[in-house]
Amino acid sequence: MSTVLQANERKEFRKSAVKQLRNNGNIPAVIYGAKAENKPISISSAELTKTIRLVGRNGIITLDINGDKHDVILTDYQESVLKKEIIHADFLAVNKSSKINVNVRLSLVGEAAGVKDGGVLQQPLHEISITAKAANIPQQVEIDVTNLQVGETITIADIPSAGAFTINHDDDEVVASILPPKQEEEINSGEQQEGGPPNHEEGRETEPSGE
Repeated sequence: MSTVLQANERKEFRKSAVKQLRNNGNIPAVIYGAKAENKPISISSAELTKTIRLVGRNGIITLDINGDKHDVILTDYQESVLKKEIIHADFLAVNKSSKINVNVRLSLVGEAAGVKDGGVLQQPLHEISITAKAANIPQQVEIDVTNLQVGETITIADIPSAGAFTINHDDDEVVASILPPKQEEEINSGEQQEGGPPNHEEGRETEPSGE
């Protein structure tokens, strides 16, 4: 799914110009990629936020730059500390049929059987690198931990992809595990990683896969 977002080419880069942009509800952004090499643009902050909600964090967006349209995905953005508003965005120009590498969030779903028995769920890996066509990038990869017992682990090899993407990790890398209660007591509680996204969930490095 993609939606059109209006943008304007940016030719003035002084701090005063950027300040004026933001005063008018717009933000500076950059498009990079083979067909749009580091093109500075400006877009509406509110419209970008609305678009992300509509197509998702990894969805394809069509940027209309004065009639010149580019299919892009949002690779990274910066937020203001106080208001949590987007103040800068990076876009990668993509071909919907070309494969690219992207980091996608891992989400554990279900209540693990081992947790019900007193074990503690650990999630050492919160996102994975995948290779997929731009149109097939999932918003997140969900892993059902309902049947996970104390002492058991889920690894990369257990993640279903249905052929839609390739996972760029070793098959034996641990995604989630259930620690026995006694073992958990020996672990500093500050190191516990149950649930929760990574601190920089929104920041991703995205690049063409070369395929």
